[in-house]
Amino acid sequence: MCCGGSVRRSQLRLLISRCIERSHGVCRQKKLAIEEGSGIDWGTGEALAIGTLLLEGNHVRLTGQDVQRGTFSHRNCVVHDQDTDAEYTFLNTLAEVVSTDPPRLETTQTEVQAKFVARNSILSEYGILGFEYGYSLENPRSLVIWEAQFGDFANTAQVMFDQFIASCESKWHMQTGLVMLLPHGFEGQGAEHSSCRLERFLQMCDDDEDDTFDRDHDGEMDVEELSRQMAFCNWQVCNITTPANYFHALRRQIQRDFRKPLVVAAPKYLLRLKAASSNLEDFGPETQFQRLIPERDADIANNPDQVKRLVFCSGKVYYHLLEEREKAGRKDVAICTVEQLSPFPYDLVAEQMQKYSNVNLGDGVYPGDVVWCQEEPKNMGPWPYVKSRLVTAARDLCKKDVVFTYAGRKAAASPATGLPGVHFAEQNALVEKALA
Repeated sequence: MCCGGSVRRSQLRLLISRCIERSHGVCRQKKLAIEEGSGIDWGTGEALAIGTLLLEGNHVRLTGQDVQRGTFSHRNCVVHDQDTDAEYTFLNTLAEVVSTDPPRLETTQTEVQAKFVARNSILSEYGILGFEYGYSLENPRSLVIWEAQFGDFANTAQVMFDQFIASCESKWHMQTGLVMLLPHGFEGQGAEHSSCRLERFLQMCDDDEDDTFDRDHDGEMDVEELSRQMAFCNWQVCNITTPANYFHALRRQIQRDFRKPLVVAAPKYLLRLKAASSNLEDFGPETQFQRLIPERDADIANNPDQVKRLVFCSGKVYYHLLEEREKAGRKDVAICTVEQLSPFPYDLVAEQMQKYSNVNLGDGVYPGDVVWCQEEPKNMGPWPYVKSRLVTAARDLCKKDVVFTYAGRKAAASPATGLPGVHFAEQNALVEKALA
C-alpha cells in the first residue's frame, strides 16, 4: 500500500506529553503547538513519526553528522548533562520498559516501547551509509535513517547509492527500507550546500517514463495499480513540503508489507517556517501520505473555472510562489506540489489538469499556461525527470498533447551562484515567470 499508517489523536498527545514533561525551553513551544492543535513544525512531525513507531514496537535508528541536535538545531532528540556528560534521549522515555523484542500486534498498550538510537557520526559518509544499509537489510522491521549534514555530502557516498542501494533488489532480490535525508534548498549560500543533486537520484529510478500503470485504461489509478507501481520501482524520491506529509512518509516505510529505499530532499528553510507547519488533525485518523498536494487555498480550489494558470512544483519553492501570489492578490493561479517525484503520480497530475479546464493547454507545439517551476538549474533538479512524465500524464490520461512551460534557472555547470544578489534576482525571475 502507498499510504502511511495513521494513528489515534490520544496516542499523539500522550507521546508528546511524556517527552515534554521532562524538558524545557524550545520543547515547551512544541507542547503548546500540540495542545492548540496547530503550528506543528518539522522536528515535531518527525518526533511524532518516530515515537508512534516506537510505541508500536518498531526499533528506530538515526545516524549522521550532528543528528542528535540536527545540523540546523531543529531536532534536539538527545541532550547532554553539562556536568557529567550523561545523555538523555527523550524518545526512550515514552514507556516504562524499552524492549528489543519484535513488534507487537496490539498498539493500545503504552507501558512497553522499542528502543530509539541516535548517533552522531564522523565525516565518513561512505562508511556510515554502508553500515546503515547493511543494518537495514538485517532488520527489516526497523526504521533506519541516515542524514547527510548537507545534501551535497552524499557525493562522497555515491558508490553506496550506485552499486548497492539503488540496485540491490534488481541484482540480489534484497529489499531495504533505508531512509536517506539529504538537506536541499537554494537560499543564496553558494554552490556547495544548496543542492543534494536530486537529478542524480531521479536518473537512477527505473520507472518507465511512458508507463502510467493505468492497467485498465480507465484514466484513474486504483489501490492495486498504485501498489504495483510502488512495488515495481527500485526506490522512492520525495521533496516534501509539510511536517504531516513527512510524518506519513516515514511511517509508511514500516507499515507496508514490502521495503523500498526512500530518498528525501530534506528541508532547511522550511524547518521553522510558520507557513510550512501542520495541524494535529493532519496526523490523525483517516490521514495518509499525499503523493501530490493540490491547491490549498479553498477559494481557488472551489472555483476551478476562475483559474487561468496551473503551476506544478516540488519542495520549498512552493512557499515562494505562494508568498508572491498572495502579494499580488491573484486568484486565477492554482499551485500544486508534487511531493513524491518518483514513482511519478501520473494520475494526480492528470486529475489537476482536468479539474482546471479553463487553463490553456497550448496547441501541442507551443506551450500554454501549464507550468513546471523549480529553483534548480534547467539541467538539474526534477525537470529532466518530470518533463517527459508530465507529457505522458497529459497524453495518456487527459488525451491531450501538452508542452509544459519551464520556470526556473537556466542550465548551468554549478548548482548555484555564490553571489546573494544574483541568487535573489534569479529567484524573483523564476517566480515571476511561473505566475505570469
